[in-house]
Amino acid sequence: MKRLIACALLLGCSPLPLLAAPADGPSRLFEGRDLFSLEAASDPQISPDGSRIAYVRRSGDIMTDRMRPTIWLVDTKTAQQMPLAAGSGAHSQPRWSPDGKRLAYVSTAEGGAPQLFVRWMESGESVRITGLPDSPSSIAWSPNGRQIAYSMFVPDDGMRLGAPPAKPEGAKWADPLEVHNAVNYRSDSEGYSKPGFIHLFLVSADGGAPRQLTFGARNHDGPISWSPDGATLLFSGNRRDDWEREPFDSEIYSLSVTNGAIRALTDRRGPDQEPKWSPDGRLIAFVGYDDQRLNYHNARLTVMNADGSNPRILTGSLDRSVDSPNWAADGRSIYVSYEDHGRTNVARVELDGSIRTVTDDLGGGSLDRPYAGGSYSVAKNGSLAITAGGPDRPAEVALVRGSGEPAKLTRLNQELLGSKTLGEVRKIPVTAFDGRPIDAWLTLPPTWTEGSRVPLILEIHGGPVAAYGPYFATDNQLYAAAGYAVLSVNPRGSSSYGAEFAQLIHHAYPSRDYDDLMSAVDAAIAQGFVDPDKLFVTGGSGGGVLTSWIVGKTNRFKAAATQKPVINWSSEALTMDNTLFTSRYWFAKKPWEDPETYWKYSPLSLVGNVKTPTLVVVGSEDYRTPASEAEQYYAALQIQGVPTALVKVPGASHGGIAARPSQAAAKAAAIIAWFEKYKNGAPARP
Repeated sequence: MKRLIACALLLGCSPLPLLAAPADGPSRLFEGRDLFSLEAASDPQISPDGSRIAYVRRSGDIMTDRMRPTIWLVDTKTAQQMPLAAGSGAHSQPRWSPDGKRLAYVSTAEGGAPQLFVRWMESGESVRITGLPDSPSSIAWSPNGRQIAYSMFVPDDGMRLGAPPAKPEGAKWADPLEVHNAVNYRSDSEGYSKPGFIHLFLVSADGGAPRQLTFGARNHDGPISWSPDGATLLFSGNRRDDWEREPFDSEIYSLSVTNGAIRALTDRRGPDQEPKWSPDGRLIAFVGYDDQRLNYHNARLTVMNADGSNPRILTGSLDRSVDSPNWAADGRSIYVSYEDHGRTNVARVELDGSIRTVTDDLGGGSLDRPYAGGSYSVAKNGSLAITAGGPDRPAEVALVRGSGEPAKLTRLNQELLGSKTLGEVRKIPVTAFDGRPIDAWLTLPPTWTEGSRVPLILEIHGGPVAAYGPYFATDNQLYAAAGYAVLSVNPRGSSSYGAEFAQLIHHAYPSRDYDDLMSAVDAAIAQGFVDPDKLFVTGGSGGGVLTSWIVGKTNRFKAAATQKPVINWSSEALTMDNTLFTSRYWFAKKPWEDPETYWKYSPLSLVGNVKTPTLVVVGSEDYRTPASEAEQYYAALQIQGVPTALVKVPGASHGGIAARPSQAAAKAAAIIAWFEKYKNGAPARP
């Protein structure tokens, strides 16, 4: 078992060892080492005239073990590409000037903190226009192209309690005490919070000293939207006196560029976000909802007058959550994106509330698992630049004109994946116990032949309010290459099926979502794909919760791997980064007010039933479902005498557990090795 844990941290631990004898030729199967060669497109920004698209190209770098972001330019007519910011450093957030003659972006090309750069497209010259202590974000050009607004974290002193004695010159003392008094004192991927706040700034597009626009002990968040006359900015923020205790109650604010006056334009309980001025400046579009403290709310598109009066919901008839609003150039409609049955759409919403789907081909939200996602932008002529993903490729850049099909402009992984035999992804019909249709996709092994039955991995998505779709996923392809079929399911509680479906697990999670997953497994068996005596289960975050729940409810799986799970809702509620979330949205009461209900839905309550050999996997710097949750489960399994091992991914956060290619490959290899260890043992029975 010690060998397995060590092996999980190396690329070489696999049913097909990476350090095997030399092969006769390149492998036709997808392997862990291929993660270093993958590329994916994100953040496609189409020029105002629709002629060019700047996008972020993430490429695996084997020497740094990271996905390195660069910025490339693609011609929408010829599909010819050229690098725009691809030298040393990381490059992101490309944004066109209103006339399309310049491009702003954020880069670490000169070392140190990320800075704001501007490229003059005609000359090809790029100039750093800031010298900032921290990374700028939410960059937005003024309508006349003379200024750029952005947000940035500004530190302050924070609380101080006492003072240490004077330090002698040259002495080497321990680090000073950390004092935390914030409600949300740490966050996943960022770690323990530093005292300070996000503020808005303005800088000349030609460079110079920035001007701070907001002040005080409040966060002022992007995205930022300029009024057409350049006199006012819109932003989203929470300026309540008790903002720390009501963190999800943001409003839309206007900010005078001249005198810094701030005015609230919305006032309701719930998040109002992503404000956008209409082209004529008469209306403001934004997304948000009335917070009823449910596990899921549909975010709706709303328009209001420029002074905040007469708000009216435009997507009330659409039982889906919308985001990323963008006005059409004529000001008569607004583009939004939304998930539907595991896919991501872009729709055009008229001011009378009528909705027309423009494309359903967005994709590319992640690499390791097949989550729905993607991004888009709109040119003045109505052309869309989108990230388009599919079951056999990560996200590419595509162009959508009118009602036509997306035209892919990039082929980032053609050389790599064109030479691989990938697992085929098939949608399979599933009917739940109550007659509801449940979406599920099966990734078959590349070696699968019609009529054969193969081992199955049930791979469960996180969230739990999230959705899988028919998209490329490195985990699924690595499992498939090892001979397993992989089942991706959207059980009740998943997004993209409307509020009622998502709210079926409100204050009851996990519960009947377990039955939906079992129905999907039964369907895969009934349809002849799967060996019923070789079933395995894994999943991360919410999928880790359900994996641990499943092995406490049934012995039908031969082995399990629970990744970054919640095991005990009471301890999770008191150690997760969003301090106030669990006790407000997943439960009706606080842990000490209703410990019985917290225990009822905790997988730890079922650990006495577990007989299934269960691997436990977590990032060492996970602050969303902290490592202490996984370690509790590992200890409980050891106490019970259940075969187990604990795999910790060094330096990995919750969201970044697969961010570094070597760790993503090693994690998948460890899970495969664990399943292989038990694949040929005596079949478990319910």
